[in-house]
Amino acid sequence: MTRRRLLYARSRRACRRALRPRALAALPLAAFALAGAGCSVKGGDNANLIVGKQQFVAKCGSCHTLARANTKGIIGPNLDEAFRQSVAEGAGRSTIRGVVEGQVLNPNPEGAMPKDLAGGATLRDIAAYVEHVAASGGQDSGLLATAVAPAGAGKPAVKAGGKLSIPASPTGQLAYVTSKATATPGPVTVEMPNISGVSHNIAVQQGTNGPVLGASSFISKGSASVKVTLKPGTYTFFCQVPGHRQAGMEGTLTVK
Repeated sequence: MTRRRLLYARSRRACRRALRPRALAALPLAAFALAGAGCSVKGGDNANLIVGKQQFVAKCGSCHTLARANTKGIIGPNLDEAFRQSVAEGAGRSTIRGVVEGQVLNPNPEGAMPKDLAGGATLRDIAAYVEHVAASGGQDSGLLATAVAPAGAGKPAVKAGGKLSIPASPTGQLAYVTSKATATPGPVTVEMPNISGVSHNIAVQQGTNGPVLGASSFISKGSASVKVTLKPGTYTFFCQVPGHRQAGMEGTLTVK
C-alpha cells in the first residue's frame, strides 16, 4: 500500500471512530470532506481563528449552540454535545473540521441549513474555529476573546423625538445591540433596524411575563417597528422567533 493510500485509510478509520451513533444522531451528514493530516490550529491570536469565530457567529450561531462562541441557537445540533464523545474517546480534532466542512458543503436538503452558506477560505476558517473549541470547555483567550462584541453590551437606547431605536445585533447573534432602554411616558415608536440576515422582530411586554402590548413584523433585512403607549414602569422588549428570547434576545425598557 502506498503512503498516500495508507494515510487515507487511517483518516477514514479516525472519522468512523469519531462519528459514533450519538454524534450521527445529532449531526446527520449527506457527505463530509476528510480533513488533511496535521495538528489542530491553536492560538488565541491566530488570524484565521479570529475570522472563523466572527463568521461562525454571523452565519451559524443563530442555529447552533457553541459555548466558546457564546451562541445559543437551538434549530441545529449543539456542536459541543455533538462532538463531545468523539473528543473524549481520543479522535483527532481534524475530524471535526472535516465534518463541519462536509455538512456545510452538502447540507441535508430537508434540514434548515441553506445551500451555499459559506465556502472557500471563509468555510475553512469557520471549520478551524469549531475544530479548535468544540467540546473543549474554558474560554477563548487573547484577541480571540474579543473577536465578537458581547451580546447586548451596547449603550442603553434612549427615546428621542417619539422614537426608540433598538437594532438587532448586526453580527448575527441572537441579541439586540443593547439590553437596556429608557423612555418617557406616552406614545413611542419602537424601531428595530436589522442588517444581520437573520429573521427577528421586536415585541413589548408589560413587566417580564405580562401581556404583550404590541409587536413588529418579522424581518431579516431592513427595519420594523411597533407603536405602543406606555405608562411609567418596567417593560420587556424581546424577539418572538421561537428560541430567540430563550437564547437571550431580550432587554429591559424603563419608562419614567
